Amino acid sequence: MRIAKRISRAVSCRNSGGLAWLPRIVLAVLICGQLARADEAPSDRPPNVVLIVADDLGWTDLACYGSDYHRTPHLDALAARGMRFTAAYASPNCAPTRACLMTGQYTPRHGIYTVNTGARGRAAHRRLILAETRTQLPPELPTWADLLAEAGYFLGHIGKWHLGDPPTHGPEQHGFHVNVAGFRVGTPPGGYFPPYRNPYLEDGPAEEYLTDRLVDEAIAQIHQHRKRPFVIYLPHYAPHTPIQAPPELEKDYQDRPAGQHHQHAAYAAMIDSVDQGVGRILATLKDLELDQKTVVMFYSDNGGHQRFTSAHPLRGGKGMLYEGGVRVPLIVHWPGVTEPGSVCDEPVQHVDFFPTFLEIAGVESPADHPVDGLSFVPLLRSGGRGRLDREAIFWHFPGYLQGYLPGQRWRTTPAAAMRAGDWKLLEFFEDGRLELYHLADDLGEQQDLSDQHPQKRDALHAKMLQWRQELNAPMPEPVPSP
Repeated sequence: MRIAKRISRAVSCRNSGGLAWLPRIVLAVLICGQLARADEAPSDRPPNVVLIVADDLGWTDLACYGSDYHRTPHLDALAARGMRFTAAYASPNCAPTRACLMTGQYTPRHGIYTVNTGARGRAAHRRLILAETRTQLPPELPTWADLLAEAGYFLGHIGKWHLGDPPTHGPEQHGFHVNVAGFRVGTPPGGYFPPYRNPYLEDGPAEEYLTDRLVDEAIAQIHQHRKRPFVIYLPHYAPHTPIQAPPELEKDYQDRPAGQHHQHAAYAAMIDSVDQGVGRILATLKDLELDQKTVVMFYSDNGGHQRFTSAHPLRGGKGMLYEGGVRVPLIVHWPGVTEPGSVCDEPVQHVDFFPTFLEIAGVESPADHPVDGLSFVPLLRSGGRGRLDREAIFWHFPGYLQGYLPGQRWRTTPAAAMRAGDWKLLEFFEDGRLELYHLADDLGEQQDLSDQHPQKRDALHAKMLQWRQELNAPMPEPVPSP
């Protein structure tokens, strides 16, 4: 097994360009010979997992989450067969969500708070000196991919990584056997049509669409590794900017009546393409008789871009700690476990994927690796009617994100937030302002209750301060006076 794994990892590095390298993979299989038989697990092998992550997909961007314009029949069907979460959370932008998802740790532990730098926007408008943010996932931190690989799983990464560059900080250095298209960037360098300008994805035909190509690559990995337990991690670049869609699909949406809150044709077509890819992956699993042995999850890394979508009735969008920036879709189908058509209102978050993956695979968490998340497997088994044993969930965002709407200077200034039950507290570090909302009565965060409920405000703030102290969370400092 160890020899086979080493050969697989060595060839996977050469296979980073994608399908064009398949002959070398076949050669590796021949070299492995009889060793490959060790990968053929018995019928009671642990479940496979396919995790599909959209990029910048808002909470209401799927039809099963309320959109009357976007067509998502395959994701709607997945939700009808499995469980739809109404209170799943992420970080307000891309990279920190991915780091939290991979490690099970909050941002103060791994140090990735935002994308590239928190010193965004005009320096003259920033009142604080920011805490430094890492741009690469520390290699010493174990990921669920590391642990599942050690347990005998095949791990395939296809799509956006955004946590550092190979060969030192790429997916292969964090447990994955194969990496296609993943490196440090958060947006497709060449756009969604060739030339992709991606050193880990060879160009296809001129008319090829990136989302479709990544699905092709994922399906190829499923076929190749179907004889052993596998995890396919498919973090799409779509529908992140640039907003580019297949022309015929975009034209189809241009000819449709606009929805009440969604009407951007190209953005809608990008989501449609992601949905079609989900359908193709589900069909592949069924054709290979793996559909009853595979947990399929769909998630988004943060809220939607407000220039192209609306999270109504939520407030805000990508880059904000209001609900529209951090509440995202999550759908899970685990055959024989999730109750068809079930809905879970219990809050879950990015750090929960690490312990969830380990429980699904029957793998122990390292004793020396602090995990901030909780497995949501009990929710999957209970039809979504259970509760997770924690007091609160937290966000720490000590950086600036410039605005992208007319008259909007900032999406956020350095801030923190927490949710405890139905209460949500936000703290803005520039002026120490606290805002308090009761989400059960005010999902859109329109009525600040901090003055009406000072005891609740102060009690939650004390918990937030304690949490920051326990995790040694860095705080920005005032800009020195001239």
